[in-house]
Amino acid sequence: MHLIDKRLKENFSSYIFQSALAFVSLVAILYFLDVFTKTAIVAGLGASSFIVFAMPKSVTARPRNVVGGHIVGIVAGSISFFILWLFGLNCIVLPKFTEISLYALSVGLAVFFMVITDTEHPPAGATALGFSIVKGGWPYSDAIFVILSMVALSFSRFLLKRWLKDLV
Repeated sequence: MHLIDKRLKENFSSYIFQSALAFVSLVAILYFLDVFTKTAIVAGLGASSFIVFAMPKSVTARPRNVVGGHIVGIVAGSISFFILWLFGLNCIVLPKFTEISLYALSVGLAVFFMVITDTEHPPAGATALGFSIVKGGWPYSDAIFVILSMVALSFSRFLLKRWLKDLV
């Protein structure tokens, strides 16, 4: 067991370069997103950056998976949000267990839809959760933002593919 990766010495410049790319892309993304009210979505974007820049040759880093997975996450989270909204119309206060179950349903649906559409991207589970938990209305602008951010990450990976190595 090693505390430091044995390949660090031979790939040091790649480690620095790809970590800096993740930093720069997240600064650009987070600049436009209200970080404090969208923590689950932000967590998903950060995890996607990790996959794209630390594991660029991974199946989960493919544009189909990055963009498609987050689209599936948005759809799954939105389904749970609208079910929660419909339940909310019929009762003044939802039991805590029902509310939590609907949040969890968003992730379960995301897993199911990602697997059957071959768009597996683990961070998209956080996107599903983030879109089911929103308060005060469904954020269509956030959906557009997440999709555009993932397209930008995928495009960055495409442009830099020649210089990116799997670091994990």
